[in-house]
Amino acid sequence: MNNERELEFYRLYTQLASLTQIVNQEPDIPQIENIMNKIAAMFRLSKAITYFYRSPADEKLGKGEVMCSYDTGMEGKPVHTVRFVTKFMAISTMTIYMSEGEEPLSDKEFFMTDLTMRTALAFISRNRLQVMAEQLAFFDDMGFRNIRSFFRYMAWKDQRGDFDGKAAINYNLRHFSLINEEYGRKAGDTTLRNHYKHIEELIGNGGIISRLGGDAFVCICDQTDLPDLLDYLNEAIVVVNESGSTARISCYAGAFLIPDGYTVAVPNDIMGKVMHAYQLARNGVHGNIIFFSDTLLTDRERSRRIQNMFPDALNNNEFQVFYQPKVNIVTGEICGAEALCRWFHDGSIVPPTEFISILEETSEICKLDFYMLDKVCSHIRRWLDEGKNAVRISVNLSRRHMTNPKLLQTLIEIIDRYSVPHQFIEIELTETTTDVEFKDLRRVVDGLHQQNIYTSVDDFGMGYSSLNLIRVVPWNVLKVDRIFLPLDGESPNSTRSVMFRHVLAMSKEIGLECIVEGVETPAQLELLRRNGCELAQGFFFDKPLPLEEFEKRLEKKCYPV
Repeated sequence: MNNERELEFYRLYTQLASLTQIVNQEPDIPQIENIMNKIAAMFRLSKAITYFYRSPADEKLGKGEVMCSYDTGMEGKPVHTVRFVTKFMAISTMTIYMSEGEEPLSDKEFFMTDLTMRTALAFISRNRLQVMAEQLAFFDDMGFRNIRSFFRYMAWKDQRGDFDGKAAINYNLRHFSLINEEYGRKAGDTTLRNHYKHIEELIGNGGIISRLGGDAFVCICDQTDLPDLLDYLNEAIVVVNESGSTARISCYAGAFLIPDGYTVAVPNDIMGKVMHAYQLARNGVHGNIIFFSDTLLTDRERSRRIQNMFPDALNNNEFQVFYQPKVNIVTGEICGAEALCRWFHDGSIVPPTEFISILEETSEICKLDFYMLDKVCSHIRRWLDEGKNAVRISVNLSRRHMTNPKLLQTLIEIIDRYSVPHQFIEIELTETTTDVEFKDLRRVVDGLHQQNIYTSVDDFGMGYSSLNLIRVVPWNVLKVDRIFLPLDGESPNSTRSVMFRHVLAMSKEIGLECIVEGVETPAQLELLRRNGCELAQGFFFDKPLPLEEFEKRLEKKCYPV
């Protein structure tokens, strides 16, 4: 090797060493590759291949990143390999090749080549470790950006106006477990990725999407993209596997339209708003997608107050059972009653509308339901022991119970604790709103039916697949919601009147006991008679009564009809 080529090598190597030692800024990869290629050509190499492995296990499996920046296209054989192991056990190797017939490397050339390879591998290892650190810190094990990535994005936008025209959304995929159950875990992962990818494409460079965990995500987007994004979250057809099978995916979502000029004091500021709206959406009372507003803050404070008051109220027996009679309109006889909850706190009543929906947000409503059943059973037991006229009492159960595998066991334990004959208890279950809850509902009703406990479908016509519900579930009683009850003077040909007649006729023909709620006028009572419905409940007979007044009604046994 002559002096001129040696000087040229060290000139190139000095440039290489300088470029590969730069920190705190992006390296000039094209320039580094250009220098490496010149050195490779100087030493008559035909090809250079680099492998990077995250761990020794990956190296054994051959699972690594392959880089080939220099290749003349000529066949060659390996002449030298350098292996570099970091203290974090990441491994990089570089192998150089020479074509047959080329003059072998001299000792000096071998030294220069080895020096270049080791310098390059040190740079590659350091660079890839930085990428690994970035991925470990800001991406999860499935490759989704994580919550730290989201908070970093928020921290970068710390100037007034950075969020002008932006919106934030917290969402999760509804009933995602069904995908895993029906198609398998691999298909579930594919569904998540495809759903995520589409939202990422909708957002583009205008924001960010990060995974909170499981099937929950948070994102920032331009408000101009919000309509398309919300349409997709409301319902989307997503490919779930390689064979092209698809599933219909919908989401619960909480959204916040970030006002112009808004500054973020702490990252949790925006997160808190969208998460609160999301929780309300998940509760399902006001829809699957809820926008945050200042009104929601007031609602949240009220919710916290109710939830904080509830445990002591339950322990202090502040909740009382009121009974609304169910009447046979042919005989006037009281044939049953519905147990309704009333909360008396500090000498005043807390309206059910103020606390029921709030308790529905958590499992606290389940505690209240069991409390009510316990009270009802104790009252029935006393009526039986005193020889009074006992009637079947219906007790409402929240949909929150449906996923409780021990629900049946708990219900039977409460009833049997008071040795109440099962025919005196009726469990009212509101129609479900989803196919998942439908399956759980059927399981619960089947179990109660086997125990000879009456079951009724409350608010019939308001939920999921109503006709299918009464076709496959062994109900005893159908409670027709007041929305089907025609108003006084309403045309018999109105849609509501026609539906009312057919619902009554259908329930009678398939052998279901049918009772109409919300009967308030003589005309409505007469309408029930004309359509062969014998059971009614409503203010025409009585409002919900406290225990003592209801017991007096039981003694009279009948209403004038």
